[in-house]
Amino acid sequence: MAEKRDYYEVLGVQKDATDDMLKKAYRKLAKKYHPDVNPGNAEAAEKFKEASEAYTVLSDHEKRAQYDQFGHAAFEQGGSGFGGFDFNASNMGDIFGDIFGDLFGGGRRSRGGAANGPMRGSNVRTAVNITFEEAVFGCTKTIELNLRETCTTCNGSGAKPGTSPETCTKCHGTGRIVTTQQSIFGMIQSETACPDCRGTGKIIREKCRDCKGTGFVTKRTKLNVDIPAGIDNGMSVRIRDKGEPGVNGGPRGDLLVEVRVARHPVFERDDINIYSTVPISFTTAALGGKIRIRTVDGEVEYAVKAGTQTDTRIRLRGKGVPSIHNRERRGDHYVTFVVEVPTKLNREQKHALKAYAKACGESV
Repeated sequence: MAEKRDYYEVLGVQKDATDDMLKKAYRKLAKKYHPDVNPGNAEAAEKFKEASEAYTVLSDHEKRAQYDQFGHAAFEQGGSGFGGFDFNASNMGDIFGDIFGDLFGGGRRSRGGAANGPMRGSNVRTAVNITFEEAVFGCTKTIELNLRETCTTCNGSGAKPGTSPETCTKCHGTGRIVTTQQSIFGMIQSETACPDCRGTGKIIREKCRDCKGTGFVTKRTKLNVDIPAGIDNGMSVRIRDKGEPGVNGGPRGDLLVEVRVARHPVFERDDINIYSTVPISFTTAALGGKIRIRTVDGEVEYAVKAGTQTDTRIRLRGKGVPSIHNRERRGDHYVTFVVEVPTKLNREQKHALKAYAKACGESV
């Protein structure tokens, strides 16, 4: 199997490309390689599929963060579609409707089901700051944010109490307007949201005063977020059903809490391992001796071997970060020793070192 190309390379954009830049790049490739424009061209179909896969990942902030961190390996385990994540009609519906709207006359025709049927709400994203130790051992954080809730005055209908939404007469309650037009490919039928009801299929004559006809009110909400042990900077915790409310009875979206881990003055992390540098005295390095080393679990005693050199690295097993994927596994703590050379010596110390140099046959 041929090795997959980098998604940014496929779309021809830089890694810091904005959402608009991604959309523009994909639009250009999609128009060029779309199967309807290249009937029977297998190479064009493959390039269209490749571009669609790249855009599906990079246009989703969560998938893009996973790809930026792990590359294609992020989607190699499980899942479906393009190797580990769902790439299906429901995923690409919004993309095709947006990208191909101007190419095929304003959108795609719905394949079964009411256009204004139940739709899942959007995900909501926020962030929380934690310390290095909190990332290692896990913690619970309380966050406060604005969330939309169903208006209790109108029970989400958007209509003034005592009244009800009316069926839109323009689209007959479907929420969609179908038009047919001539193109270079023949007659093409396109479907767009009804301009009168904005795709809802309902017209609200008298709006609810509390929600202004939206069916939702915004409330300041406090939530407890359980941060798992071993989480790393940039990862997100998903809280189910705490995102935007669904439309037409659809389920709520999720709340994605990005974790931002503060830098530690002593420790550095690489995956599940921790690294630090510990200074030792010249005499301890030469003669050996016991020292105390700081770890995330507290101080541990370690016996330095005689003749230890600068940049000697040791491993403290099981003193690293717990694996977020396997609670039974924990990383190690690697310590690099740096031998400190004294800069200020008194007369007695100098005399002792000169005697040592003389015994070694050195000329000082």
